[in-house]
Amino acid sequence: MNQPSRRDRLKPLELLVLSAVMSLFVGLVVLFTTRELLLAVIFFGVAFIVSLVVLAMFALSIKPNDLEQHEIDDEDKPATH
Repeated sequence: MNQPSRRDRLKPLELLVLSAVMSLFVGLVVLFTTRELLLAVIFFGVAFIVSLVVLAMFALSIKPNDLEQHEIDDEDKPATH
């Protein structure tokens, strides 16, 4: 079987890190404006979940170009020996 490429294996990690960075920004903005730690943690958590879902939906909505679609079709065909 074909092993996924390194880029394919790291894609979920990229989504998690980008979501964490965006939610950290939101959490820090809330912390500096309200000076309430609990409220900042709540906003951090909500922003993390929302940004993760939005980024995952964007990743799923990308349509492969003709070359990628050809490779996908070739992988789906049964191998003949």
